[in-house]
Amino acid sequence: MRRRVLITVALTAALSLAGAAQTRFMYSSGQGLNPAYEGWAPNADGSFTLVFGYMNSNWQQEFDIPVGAMNAIEPGGPDQGQPTHFYPRRNPFLFSIRVPADFGNKELIWTLTANGKTEKAYASLKSDYQIDPQVISTEVGGDFGSLRDELRTNIPPELTVVETKRSVKAGEPVSLVATAKDPDNIPARRGSPKPLPEGQTPTISAAALYRPPSSIVAQSGPGLRFSWIVYRGNAAAVKFTPDQMKTWTDTRAYANSPWSPPWTIPLPPADNKWQTQVTFSEPGTYVLRGVASDGSLFTYENVTVIVTK
Repeated sequence: MRRRVLITVALTAALSLAGAAQTRFMYSSGQGLNPAYEGWAPNADGSFTLVFGYMNSNWQQEFDIPVGAMNAIEPGGPDQGQPTHFYPRRNPFLFSIRVPADFGNKELIWTLTANGKTEKAYASLKSDYQIDPQVISTEVGGDFGSLRDELRTNIPPELTVVETKRSVKAGEPVSLVATAKDPDNIPARRGSPKPLPEGQTPTISAAALYRPPSSIVAQSGPGLRFSWIVYRGNAAAVKFTPDQMKTWTDTRAYANSPWSPPWTIPLPPADNKWQTQVTFSEPGTYVLRGVASDGSLFTYENVTVIVTK
């Protein structure tokens, strides 16, 4: 069994209990932020891709940590493409770093400091950290945790974003256009749940309400989906229209839903083209990340937006 580093930190209490007693271990804020090394995969040219994510032990508190002493990847950094905005809870397989074929026994170390706590993730090419599409799928609950062999040959979604560098004034909306496709339909979308009978009120079990922290990447079974997140910049100053799917588990999202988790995955647009408007209330440089997922694998594309007064 592959070793995991730093991923289980702060999850133990949430996993051990369900129901009302579990609330003692749920924190809206004040807890730590743990970088996570997800594993490595070989590339055809002999190089290797190291994959990272993070675990925010808070259920509501988000962090903005600029690249520097409190958010650094070394050696070779401190900036190696990591996020500076951190959403709540478990956010795996969020970015990657390519290292050369002669990386050998070296390590990359990602250091994060939040709420006065400093944590590190150590990335190496040790054999028990090697990952493939099936491993990624099972780690994020893709296809409901299936171990089917076809997941090893799963192809990640194709994603194209129109205009990856934009400029806009604060308060003025800018349009984002992304096209996403699932080239192999693996894992295949399953049927949507049936709605409750008319007049019946949805009920949420304590186990569902206090389910363990989940992920920034949209999960809950197979099916193509797409969403924008704020990767760098003050997310509180960013407004998407329409609102983007809450890609991490949010108990509030179930309050008006006729289904218990896993919830219905919205169907893609007929032309597989997602059109979104985004407005910034503050000047600055923002990086928005488009996340396309087939429920198991993910493809990312960034848009840099320079916002002026």
